[in-house]
Amino acid sequence: MIKKGIGRQIVLHYFIVVFVTLLMVEGIFAVVIRTYYYDTIYNHISNHSAWASDYFQKFVRLYAEKDPNYFTEMLRTFELSNTELMILNNKGEVRASSTQFQADKAIQTSDVTQAMAGVVGSKWIGRQASTGELVMSVSTPLQVRGENRYIVRYVTSLEEVNSKLMSLTIFSIGIGGAVLALVTLFSIGLANSIVKPINNIRAVSAEMARGKFDKRIKGNYKYELGELASTLNYMAQEIVRSNQIKDDFISSISHELRTPLTGIKGWSETLTSGGFDPAETKIGVGIIAKETDRLIGLVEEILDFSKLQQNEMKLVITRVNLKEILQEIMLNVWAKAEQKQIQLKLDDKTNRTVFVTADGNRLKQVFLNIVDNAIKFSNENSWIELVLRITDNHQVLVEVIDSGIGISEEHLKKVKDRFFQVNHQGGGTGLGLAISQQLVELHNGQMDINSELGVGTTVSVMLPLLELTEADDVPGQGDNTSQDAEQINRQDGEEDLI
Repeated sequence: MIKKGIGRQIVLHYFIVVFVTLLMVEGIFAVVIRTYYYDTIYNHISNHSAWASDYFQKFVRLYAEKDPNYFTEMLRTFELSNTELMILNNKGEVRASSTQFQADKAIQTSDVTQAMAGVVGSKWIGRQASTGELVMSVSTPLQVRGENRYIVRYVTSLEEVNSKLMSLTIFSIGIGGAVLALVTLFSIGLANSIVKPINNIRAVSAEMARGKFDKRIKGNYKYELGELASTLNYMAQEIVRSNQIKDDFISSISHELRTPLTGIKGWSETLTSGGFDPAETKIGVGIIAKETDRLIGLVEEILDFSKLQQNEMKLVITRVNLKEILQEIMLNVWAKAEQKQIQLKLDDKTNRTVFVTADGNRLKQVFLNIVDNAIKFSNENSWIELVLRITDNHQVLVEVIDSGIGISEEHLKKVKDRFFQVNHQGGGTGLGLAISQQLVELHNGQMDINSELGVGTTVSVMLPLLELTEADDVPGQGDNTSQDAEQINRQDGEEDLI
């Protein structure tokens, strides 16, 4: 007994479809084979009766009816094996019969009445009243001088034919039953081949749902089941990896938060105890301020990531001078680059003012993160180049190219993943590039990273270019982003929020 479920449904559907199909085929076969046999018998008798009619008309002897052997000779001439031959007059009365059976009354079956009307080879199938046997009779008129004088009637039993038809029907039913049994066994095998993997996948999925992500679906399943098993295994693998990344993140962020907090606490207690000269006090306050800024940066990065994950990040969209943004970035990181004696250069290949529709502060955050990473992972006495160009598809491309340590191919695939850090001792949350990636996508842009270990890294940011009229594209007009924003705000009445 198959349990309720997909397996039972598959077997039941196969059984019903095949059973109905076989039933129709058996019915059609029974009708066709019966018709074929009956028609063959009828054609054989009909052809012979037609020959008897022709022969009678050609060789009929007038006034031979008075000959006592006349009907006996007719019976011998027109007889047909395995049939009863009857000579009837035009009233249906039996004048002679090959069985010597003389009916008490005239025969009025449909074949006889049609033959009286001149129909050649009329057929009747029914049961004989005297024996109850199923018979087929074929009657044809015999004419004398154009008058239907006699009727030659052949009667044959259909019992033996029906017996053979029944045997054929039973045989075909047996074949149908065998086919149905084979199909049922096949459907059970098919159902098991589907249900067993599903049960296995369901059991492993239940284990995963209980938090056992080290479980894997084993088995070389094909088609959709194989894809489902691979997907679940991949999901478990990703969850394990994500959990590991989160553990690393918690460890890293705890360290990152503890370090400035320790510094702040230490200097606060030291300054509270007093007795320091103004210079030492100034150094302590400076360290407290610096560590506080560092804490604020970490917290803001985590908050930004949380907003992006919950789609709650709001962008203040204005017309932004991209070249101006890049110049501000260079000024912001100039001191940091100077410490490592890194040369910063902006290569403007546009020779025009480049405007994009964006949130200026968020774009600044993106490029500041990219350039800051470039400085962080560049060697001393190296260079970083910011290239600005307009592409043929009306987009603006910013490339941040460094000659730093580069990223290995293995890490390059994960470098934009959240919480991922190549070196967990290097500080940070591992969210910078993940946030930058999502911010660029919110601006309908694209960010790509190409790198080679030991050679350097190129980060490309593609943004839609804001097309300007000739009047707008006046040198110096776009040098103040805030003024442009105010102009747009005045025109639109309100800011666009995303």
